[in-house]
Formats: sequence, structure tokens, C-alpha cells
Amino acid sequence: MVTFMHKILVMIKILRLLIKMVLWIIIICILAFVAILCWFTISDYNPGLEEPVKITGEGISYNDNYDTLSLITWNIGYAGLGQKMDFFYEGGNQVRPSYADYSKYQEGILNTLKNIKSSDFLLLQEVDQRAKRSYYTNQVEAIVKVFPAYASMFAINYYSKFVPVPVEKPMGYVRAGIMTLSHFTPLGASRHSFRSDYSWPKKLFMLDRCYLIARYKNSDGHELVVINTHNSAFADAAMLRDKELGILRTVMEKEYAKGNYMIIGGDWNQNPLPFNEHLITSDDIVKKIDPSIPMNFLPPGWQWAFDPSQPTNRDVNEPYVHGKTKTTIIDFFVLSPNIELIDVKTLADGFTFSDHQPVYLKIRLIK
Repeated sequence: MVTFMHKILVMIKILRLLIKMVLWIIIICILAFVAILCWFTISDYNPGLEEPVKITGEGISYNDNYDTLSLITWNIGYAGLGQKMDFFYEGGNQVRPSYADYSKYQEGILNTLKNIKSSDFLLLQEVDQRAKRSYYTNQVEAIVKVFPAYASMFAINYYSKFVPVPVEKPMGYVRAGIMTLSHFTPLGASRHSFRSDYSWPKKLFMLDRCYLIARYKNSDGHELVVINTHNSAFADAAMLRDKELGILRTVMEKEYAKGNYMIIGGDWNQNPLPFNEHLITSDDIVKKIDPSIPMNFLPPGWQWAFDPSQPTNRDVNEPYVHGKTKTTIIDFFVLSPNIELIDVKTLADGFTFSDHQPVYLKIRLIK
């Protein structure tokens, strides 16, 4: 009997010890998790509302007597979202392509840019300055080499020391942004924060959305203002997009009231108006994005500039298959009333190198 009771007491002691060990492990894990979140919070990229952007390289002197001006907007998808890729954030499985595919996509993007480098302005989105998802390539430097006679401007909109998802294969380090290249030397350039972040702690691992302004002096004392924007994506970001549209509307009205000429281009992650999927002639499946941009978003006299016949973006829940993968139009321009739209065309390439296709614009300033 004594021996049995002794065994029971020993088992109770062992059980208590195990419980204490488990509790300590839980406490240590919680403290470690809190410490990691604190570190991410303290080191989080937190830009100001407005910051000057460094201009590298030199273009030619801007002269508003040019008969026409041309622009390209293209979200290059960090050369990681070419035709064979899907993406985990939007229902796919992959984080990045193989190195061979990545190299092919980047080479294709650079060659495409070489072929369209006669454009006066290029507005690029999702350009990695160094990131695990793009094999730590400095795409900014690679693009600058293609345009040695252009002024270039780069604004960070995604900077995280470590993105921990997906858990089994984390995205890791990301430093990326939007990039404007100009045939002309601007007066100046500035990064403007949308301040449309997700709530903490999700915001620590998501983009810090912004728009990039480049200014050029006209002979009449007014300015040509070119804005490169990349608005919030994903299905849970509708409220963020609404806030960003409100900010852009305020900037549009303020600049135009000064007599300035306004061009806003980029990846809006919403359809332009009026958007009619039946006008697409590429034989792709086309979808509308809800909620749509409000009908009264543009002030009177302003205009949308997009090609209604071709999609500019495809879903990345699967590799692109023509006629099967859903597509839409989310890359376009907005023009102030003192700008004449001459031509706009999507440069369709079958989404070979990116999940977006470039859009070409030709305009004239009305004086």
C-alpha cells in the first residue's frame, strides 16, 4: 500500500513538473511573439505624409511647345508574375517563380521597355529594389540602365524586414515601390502617403501605399503635374481604395485650380468609367471589380483615358490561360480638362512577363 501511494505521489510530482514546463514554454512563446511584434513595430517603415524624392540622371530641358507628349503606365509585377505564375495572396500557391522563369520575365520586361523607350514618361509599379521574391535583384538599377538619358524617380511603397506568410515558405524581405522615368528633367518630385493602411499588426507586413508627383514648368508659369499611383488591392481593401480616391480627387482639384495640367496614371485596382466588359475583343473572360469607382469621382470636364478593347490585368489565382483566366481593366489615366486626349492603347502581350499589360497614352496640352 505504501509503495502504491509512493508511486502515486511520484506521478503527481512528475505531472506537476510537466505542467510547469508546458506553462513556461507557453509563456516563453508568448513573450517571444510579443517581442517580435514589438521589434517589427519599432522597425516598421513609417514615411511622412510628404517627402522629397531623389532625382537621378538627367533628361533634356522640358519645353511645353512640344506638339504632343506620350506616356506609358505598366505594373511590371516585380518580374515575378509572368504567364506561368499564380500567387498565394490571391488564391494561388506560389510565392515566387523559379529563378529561370524570373530571369526570363525580367529580361522580357527590360526588352519591352527598350522598345517603348521613346515615350516621354514611364510610370511603373511594383518595382523591386531588393527583395527575396525577386532574388534580391535591384530592378531600379536595371531599369535605369535602359534609360541612361532619362531622369528617374523612385518612391518606396513596400518595405518589410520579413513578411512571415505563407508560413511554410515566407515571402521574407521586401523593398519595392513605384518608379517614374522622364525624358525631361523635372522641377522636383515628391512621395505622398495615402495613409490608408490596414490595422495593426497586419499593417506591419503590408504595403504603405503612396503616389509619386513629378512637376514640370510651363512657359506660362503653370506646371505639368504627372502623378504615378498604385492604389490598394485585394478584396478586403475597398474602404482603403475609397480613401485613396478621395485624396486623389482633392489633389486633382487643388492643382487644376492653380491652372496646372494634370495627368494621373497607374494601377488603380478598380475599373475606369464607363467600363463595359462586352467591348473587350481579346476573347478573354472579363470581370467587373466591385465596388466600382463612384460615378461622380471625376470633376466636370475631366476625362478617363483607357483602351476599352483590351484587358490590362489578369487574375493570379492560377497561371494565365487565354480564354480561361479572368481579366479586367485597372490600369489607366485620368486627364484634366486642359489636356487633349489623342490616343490610348493597351500594348497586349498575352500577360507573358507580368500580370499586367502596359498602356500607351498620347496627349496634347491645350493652351
